[in-house]
Amino acid sequence: MNDAMPTASKPLLITTGEPAGIGMDIVIDVLCHHRDELSMPIVITADVTAFFQRMSELKVVGLIDEMPIFRVIDEQEVFDTNQFLADCVYIIHTPCNDAVISGKLNVQNAYMVERQLRLAHNLASVGVVGAIVTAPIQKSVMIDAGIHLDDGQMFCGHTEYFMQKAGCDKVVMMLANAKMRVALVTTHIPLRMVADAITTIEVQQTVAITEWAMREQFGIKHPKILVCGLNPHAGEGGHLGDEEICIINPVLQAFRDKGVDISLAMPADTLFTDKYLSQADAIIAMYHDQGLAPLKSHGFGDTVNITLGLPYVRTSVDHGTALDLAGTGRASSSSLVQAIKMAHQMMSGKQENQPTTTQNIISLKE
Repeated sequence: MNDAMPTASKPLLITTGEPAGIGMDIVIDVLCHHRDELSMPIVITADVTAFFQRMSELKVVGLIDEMPIFRVIDEQEVFDTNQFLADCVYIIHTPCNDAVISGKLNVQNAYMVERQLRLAHNLASVGVVGAIVTAPIQKSVMIDAGIHLDDGQMFCGHTEYFMQKAGCDKVVMMLANAKMRVALVTTHIPLRMVADAITTIEVQQTVAITEWAMREQFGIKHPKILVCGLNPHAGEGGHLGDEEICIINPVLQAFRDKGVDISLAMPADTLFTDKYLSQADAIIAMYHDQGLAPLKSHGFGDTVNITLGLPYVRTSVDHGTALDLAGTGRASSSSLVQAIKMAHQMMSGKQENQPTTTQNIISLKE
């Protein structure tokens, strides 16, 4: 029933994240001040009591006046609903274990945060919702609560959580704003470990997933991708490191031979200039700060975090929980607005029959 519904007309699900942080604040701000910009039905996950309490706090400080139309539903109702109304906001009651106090972390409520993520994955996996947009979470609280990933490792973030729930062996973190889209080969690892992590398979999978996503989710028929080298001056012909010669360029050349419009490894200090950015649909960086420092200098607060390679669309804000701003009315919802718009764009551009594993995505290029 839900599978027959076009993806673009399905509701978009927003998780409110850490209840003590600004997740509920920015969701409320979007629903009260940006609802006219969002033409799709909206489903959110939240503790209903805490959510309406936060609305009351924000009303006191003058952030909101008129409220959108809400309908509180339980988990089973959202699975059974045949039609979602575009002018209504559906709240799936996801109860906390303890009372929520703005700005004050509570380990007991970490279980509610994980439940939100699990529910979001389940709904997206069966096609009830067309995309997931996540508000920020507090990783330290999740760890302190003893929450683990499916493989037994300690919880370490949204990206790894959804990757394992979806059964993917590789996903790609991409951040995007109005200036550029940057995908990463490696993410949150110490700098001294980066060179060893740049392997043929990691580069090959990152390129395959990024190129597929540009075509199938962003609707760009012939994407142009530029790739950063690992070393200064892209290795200077091997004099400053040979990863470009031995690992990166052979992978890139293989994609070029198959007709993919992708560069060989380029010096990162010149790639992020207008001359090159103006012609790139996406950039692949070798490590976190190589790609995200220049990207965020062009739009911090308006940047969207995207997980590529999942069997559904998932976007997120580019900031943390900002506990000191919770309930004050001073939290900016600009990144969430962009994350919702990006998710809707990807919902509209994506294909209905998506490959569900990294290998299936890679096989499209073979």
